[in-house]
Amino acid sequence: MDGSVWNRSNSAKPLPGARDKMKENYKKVPERVTLKKEIGLLSACAIIIGNIIGSGIFISPKGVLEHSGSVGLALIVWVLGGGVSALGSLCYAELGVTIPKSGGDYSYVTEIFGGLTGFLLLWSAVLIMYPTTLAVIALTFSNYVLQPAFPYCAPSYVATRILSTACILLLTWVNCSSVRWATRIQDVFTVGKLLALGLIIVVGLVQLCKGHYEALHPQAAFEFLRPVSVGQVALAFLQASFAFSGWNFLNYVTEEVVEPRRNVPLAIYISIPLVTLVYTLTNIAYFSSMTPEELLASNAVAVTFGEKLLGMFSSIMPISVALSTFGGINGYLFTSSRLCFSGAREGHLPSLLAMIHLKHCTPIPALMLCCTATIVILCIGETHNLINYVSFINYLSYGVTIGGLLYYRWKKPSLYRPIKVNLMVPISYLLFWAFLLGFSLYSEPVVCGVGLVIMLTGVPVYFLGVSWKDKPKCIYDFIASITYMGQKLCFVVFPQIDPLEQANPPQS
Repeated sequence: MDGSVWNRSNSAKPLPGARDKMKENYKKVPERVTLKKEIGLLSACAIIIGNIIGSGIFISPKGVLEHSGSVGLALIVWVLGGGVSALGSLCYAELGVTIPKSGGDYSYVTEIFGGLTGFLLLWSAVLIMYPTTLAVIALTFSNYVLQPAFPYCAPSYVATRILSTACILLLTWVNCSSVRWATRIQDVFTVGKLLALGLIIVVGLVQLCKGHYEALHPQAAFEFLRPVSVGQVALAFLQASFAFSGWNFLNYVTEEVVEPRRNVPLAIYISIPLVTLVYTLTNIAYFSSMTPEELLASNAVAVTFGEKLLGMFSSIMPISVALSTFGGINGYLFTSSRLCFSGAREGHLPSLLAMIHLKHCTPIPALMLCCTATIVILCIGETHNLINYVSFINYLSYGVTIGGLLYYRWKKPSLYRPIKVNLMVPISYLLFWAFLLGFSLYSEPVVCGVGLVIMLTGVPVYFLGVSWKDKPKCIYDFIASITYMGQKLCFVVFPQIDPLEQANPPQS
């Protein structure tokens, strides 16, 4: 018996005096091949903070300032971006404990709206959203690591791709080897990136105390560098949303969280305000030493900041950014692989992706898919131009998911909800969401149109790959042979069902 088969007749109530013997037999059941609950509150906070603070705070300040047109409006965008993320995270806290499945947006939308809508979110995420985000973070890591070797020019194209690929392969191996190793790396590098940003903030505050706040003076802060429209402000929010993306990633690993009904919402309540504060203070620190023109001209804001203020210790900045982005890559690999795992478990992706290693209990096929897709995106070419596409798809999926929360309240009003947020929370989020997407469509119809097309290409794939059940036998034979080869190569099996849960013995 492999643990996945259990005689339901054994679930009958035991005779008096036999309960102790039953419990003793349960103790002899071998450890199951299943995802382990190894994510405590600290690691849960590290996953959220580590996924949010990746490359965004070192890339997006330039885009936010460029689209907002002034220092003051840029800072407002950063603060409001954190507030909107907080509203969304409160909604996700309710969904996470009401529908306690790993997979985040995908699992919730599939549960609420059905397979096609869930598949479209999954398709866009697997095809473009997460591989592109991972590629951007990996390239940021490479650029900052290689910057000292290329002091008078940008690092070469080939060098950045090779280092990015090596980093992704290394972290994929770590995640395949052990969940505990992956979470420990996340914990350590989250602390490291907070210390790095703390250094920027402290140095910036020292500058402010010395009177260097010309760019932050109200009259100068709201002096617009160029005319700005509502559409441009919406694009500034999209740039900021890239820096805040990842606030919902704990919901992708709900089944691996210890006491999820307590730790999921608590980790969200701790992490989002902390990140918003850090981001706002970091941008204030940038403007304490750099003019808006200098920031817009810089391709590595933190390095420029370090060169201006840290002197001989300026090399600390590229090292700190490299540590930050390294942890971000780890977090994205960890959580995005669980999305593939959840999609395969629902039958929306090949079943091989729903299997885990027999010994390490890690979803190796899903991790390998995420790794491969990211390397392909890296090889295609420049990825920074895809940030707006990714941000648009992100916001679209957030809105659909939170709209699903309201629909689920109406559809199943009597369902037990351990956390139930005030209705004004999802409504306020959706109003802002509608404003952002509406003006983004008006301002950048091509960017948003490409994002929609990417999602809609999943419609024929869904009907051919998922809905069409009577495929020719040769197709099923081919899929079975690929699955068998993948199992032998990766040494993976389907997770086993807990016999204790099936038997459900009475509590003493």
